[in-house]
Amino acid sequence: MDAEHQDGLPTGIGAPATRALAQAGYTRLSELAGVPAAELKKLHGMGPKALGRLPEALEARGLSLG
Repeated sequence: MDAEHQDGLPTGIGAPATRALAQAGYTRLSELAGVPAAELKKLHGMGPKALGRLPEALEARGLSLG
């Protein structure tokens, strides 16, 4: 299982992506289940690294993006 920040988001996605998710109201990894990847891609600060790691982290918990 990926290491996590205290807020439940996986480490390694970078500070800009973490801030972008928080500003959009996503503070826990489970909140991203069912969210379309295209929606996350629109967030300022979400780069390819984060967009690759988030689905992997969700999959490890039996969840997925929309």
